[in-house]
Formats: sequence, C-alpha cells, structure tokens
Amino acid sequence: MRILFIGDVVGKPGRTVLAGLLPSLKIELRTDFVIINCENASSGKGLTISGMNELFSLGIDAMTSGNHIWDKKDIYDALYSNSRIIRPQNMSAACPGQGHTVIENNGMRLGLLNLQGRVFMSPVDCPFVAADYVLDNFFKDNIPVLADFHAEATSEKVAMSRYLDGRVSALIGTHTHVQTSDETILPGGTAYITDVGMTGGHGGIIGNKTDSVLSKFLTGMPSKFDVCDEHLRINAVLIDIDDESSCATDIRRINEFFIKE
Repeated sequence: MRILFIGDVVGKPGRTVLAGLLPSLKIELRTDFVIINCENASSGKGLTISGMNELFSLGIDAMTSGNHIWDKKDIYDALYSNSRIIRPQNMSAACPGQGHTVIENNGMRLGLLNLQGRVFMSPVDCPFVAADYVLDNFFKDNIPVLADFHAEATSEKVAMSRYLDGRVSALIGTHTHVQTSDETILPGGTAYITDVGMTGGHGGIIGNKTDSVLSKFLTGMPSKFDVCDEHLRINAVLIDIDDESSCATDIRRINEFFIKE
C-alpha cells in the first residue's frame, strides 16, 4: 500500500497547488490513498463546505484536521455526516465529528486516527489515552493505521512516536507548517516524521504574508493575518506499507514547487 499524506493546506493558494500538482503526482507516485490535513484550507483558518467539496473533487480520499477545524461554523454538520473528514480524537466528546475512521479504495482498507497535542496548545484530553482507546477498541483486524498527531512541541511528537511504534503503520506530525528532515522507520515498523510541512505559499511566514505577521511580533497588537500566495509549494510524505505485516517499509519527503501559469 502506498499513501501520500499532504501537509496542512493553507487557503486558496494551497488548494491551487493541489489542483495543479496532485493529478500528475498520483500517477507518477502510483498512490493508493491520498490524505490531507485540511484545518487551514479556507482563508487560512478552518474549512468551509465549499472548500471541502473542492478538495474532494481533486481525488482526495480523506482529511484530517486540528485546532482550527472549528473556525468556519458551516463545517460542523459535515463533521457529523461525512466519515472521510475527522477531527482530533482527544477533543471533547461533545464536539462535532469523530477522531477516527476507516477508508477503502480498490479493496484496500486504511484506518485513520487524528490526535492533538497538549504542550503549548489549547486544553484537550490526553492524546496518549485517546490513542490507546481507539487502538484497543477499533482497527482490530490488522489493517494499516495512519495517525496524524497535530502538535506544537517536537518532544511530544517524538514521545508519541515511541509510544505508538509498532501499533500504527505511520505517525505523521502536523501543525507547525515547517517540514522537518527526520523521516524514519522506527524499530517496530512505524513510519515517522515530526512535521510534514504545509501546502501553499512559502514566501511569507508559515503560510501568511510577512508584513501581517511581523506587525504582531513587533507591537504585540492584534493583527489580521493575510494568506501568502507567493512561492507556492507542496509538502508531503510518501509512505509504503507492507500488505501482510502492516509495517512501513519506506517514508520519503515530497517538496515540490508549483508555478502558476
């Protein structure tokens, strides 16, 4: 099984990159599943229904998310009704949606788990306990499982990777929008990277225009962040998983520029 996991899609520039690059990448890389983190896909924060439909029309199989999934209220009903889009499992049970799902394609099945970190993040339940709950009660038929750990602190992500090594096929870090170079296969067969990066405009500061972000750092005053549309790029990882053992055999970083015509 071959999975393409695409880093946080940021606003219209991120959706533009996907529309331009994904069709050819799917063919070139011979992907079985394409997963994205969608929490910033509409105007740089949150996801709208129209944005969700646009992304699914590109051939994306499922979407994970994170702390910004609530920023556009019209997505709430979709989180209840569409099992192909999930939010972190360790958010309150009263929140819309679910934190895990199983997707299918050409007779293959893939479990997805979404978790959110607690270090330097908004309060949520323990992600380690939430992971145990899902892995102990679901995905019991030895299907491959990919987990998106949406977290700020590198130490927390590395700790989760060691905790879940051998229990999931891949643990992919999201949230910081900066692609790290520590992709590896852990001893138990779990593919890991601390952060997969982001898809969108890389000419500013983590997906936003430089001036709009700098003003907040320089003054401490509230500032409206404007989505960056320069230096468009896709950040992703390509993961190969053995069909019999569900262990990862390879993880490779993808970092490709997109030039608008």
